[in-house]
Amino acid sequence: MEHPATPYEERLTAPRSWWLISLLVGVACALVLLPFGTLPLLGGLVGGTAVTAVMASSYGSPRIRVVGGQLIAGEAKIPVTALGEWEVLDPEEARAWRTYKADTRAFLLLRSYIPQALRVEVSDPADPTPYLYLSTRTPQELAAAIDAARDGATA
Repeated sequence: MEHPATPYEERLTAPRSWWLISLLVGVACALVLLPFGTLPLLGGLVGGTAVTAVMASSYGSPRIRVVGGQLIAGEAKIPVTALGEWEVLDPEEARAWRTYKADTRAFLLLRSYIPQALRVEVSDPADPTPYLYLSTRTPQELAAAIDAARDGATA
């Protein structure tokens, strides 16, 4: 059985500075364990770096996909038929929707290291979420994939 190609998939990878911070946390752990000898120092360096890198990767790398008639953004899954109009947000408008224009009921896949976003209205009356705010590096492509999936679902 052949699966159709995924129209859109994006991983919001953590910035390079987070990996440097992971290394610095490892160095700090190593310095704390320095009085106990070389082996604990190496264990602190490797362990501290590894734990911090795993945390940075798990938080800093969510996926956004449009597949099988659904928009999957991080932990959220919503059928594209329940989505309404979308709006591509430039960095200034994205900042406004993260701050004073924000609705506390909205679903936010917010990553501060990605300046652009896509705001998608939720048209399902049973869903209390008014819109989805999705940080994305390619908002036009995501919007086009949502439209294509919506057209495919209604056809």
